[in-house]
Amino acid sequence: MLILNKRWMAALVLPALTFCALSLGIANADDDHRQRDFGLRVERMLEDQSKELFGFKKPLEESAPETTGPYRTSIQSASDQVLLAKGLEVEYLTRNAANLTDMMAFYPESNPTHLITCVEGGRALLSNGKFNPAVQRIHLGTGTVETILRGMSRCDGIRTTPWGTILATEETTDGGAYEILNPLTTTEQTVLDRATGSVSDPGNIAKRTALPTMAWEGLIVLPSGVVIGGDELRPGTGVADSDGGAIFKFIPTTLHTSSGPIGNLGDSPLVSGSVRAMQILASNNQFGQGAEVGRGRWISVNAATARTDADANGATGYYRPEDLHQDPIFTDPANPQAVRFCWANTNNEAFSNYGEVVCAVDADPNLPSSIVIANRFVEGDPDFNSFDNLDFQPVTGNLYVIEDHDNGDIFACLPDGADRDIKTDGCVKMLSVKDTSAEPSGFIFSADGKTAYLSIQHSDDTNMPQVDGYGTDDVVKITGFRVK
Repeated sequence: MLILNKRWMAALVLPALTFCALSLGIANADDDHRQRDFGLRVERMLEDQSKELFGFKKPLEESAPETTGPYRTSIQSASDQVLLAKGLEVEYLTRNAANLTDMMAFYPESNPTHLITCVEGGRALLSNGKFNPAVQRIHLGTGTVETILRGMSRCDGIRTTPWGTILATEETTDGGAYEILNPLTTTEQTVLDRATGSVSDPGNIAKRTALPTMAWEGLIVLPSGVVIGGDELRPGTGVADSDGGAIFKFIPTTLHTSSGPIGNLGDSPLVSGSVRAMQILASNNQFGQGAEVGRGRWISVNAATARTDADANGATGYYRPEDLHQDPIFTDPANPQAVRFCWANTNNEAFSNYGEVVCAVDADPNLPSSIVIANRFVEGDPDFNSFDNLDFQPVTGNLYVIEDHDNGDIFACLPDGADRDIKTDGCVKMLSVKDTSAEPSGFIFSADGKTAYLSIQHSDDTNMPQVDGYGTDDVVKITGFRVK
């Protein structure tokens, strides 16, 4: 009896299989290629397992189609504003948020009653004699909108601090940071002079000049009072070959150690401190172009001249660092004080530079000399690009990434699992803005991860009435997320 080993069997069987495959005809070649395309199979698996992985039944396959002319009207439903993944529902929180409503923060941090929002309009004197709204509060139950502060320029980054204040910042070259005490009762106040920081209610509002002057957007505020944020700056701005925006860290002179809200602004850890800029090293003391990821350190800069100091002293520059958030599920048992934070670099999709999310781990944020390690976590593509806002979904740790362009989309990205790489395990599209004159912004999850809020920013308001002499934006509430 003839006995064939495995190698001989393969020699006989594989050619036969090849012949059979060819006999099926070239017409099936494309289908066969798609079946053998492992990356495409993984994408299909993500879609098929969307309910288990992302908490909604089915992601979007296509973005919303383009619209022409003024799309937004007063008779539309909330579902007219966004295309949603199957299983999610949307309703208006308000249609009266100030035009260019951008990033948002819950207040108070526990059991919140309001969203405190930044309005990204430039400082302007309106026809009613008031400056533009800069910081507003929106009641989560009624949707009532009230203006807290006017007269900032391009308010964008905003956070509730662990000591019960609001930190609101400006996304402009000379951008400052303003701390607000009692944001639920402080009403209709004004920044009188941005350069000096003069305000109409100094008992409840203070410009924090110890923090860096830059184009603020994303930031985290740690319980110790440490603030980490990015400078939203393109490389080559003003001077050829100048660096892009750096990542900065403010360390208070006296670290905050008490619990509960403060009673006056003088007790805030943001009163004084030092500023550092992140410098990623190529090796030892080598740094500069080409060294954007890897191990690094924090170098000293002056708060008032943080941007120019960072460029002159070799801080790492990125292409328009935008929103920045702390990873809520990151832990390092060997180093419990370590913090992981992630930010979006918008980059330039017109030049096929599609955007990225970079995540960094600071070994001890309270120390000026701490080690920091940064690596890319999400990289864009022709359909998923121009990254702007971010938010981590509580409980799951999924990262939601928001595009910075008209008809913009929102993608949900998994954490990195136990595989070899250090990137997200995959992303799917969950929302697309229907109005081509608008874009998504300010996306934020509730603490249980089941509800999200979103601003439909800078829509064409030709068909909409003004409020308080100013245009408006819609803020929508998205529900239906299943959280495991």
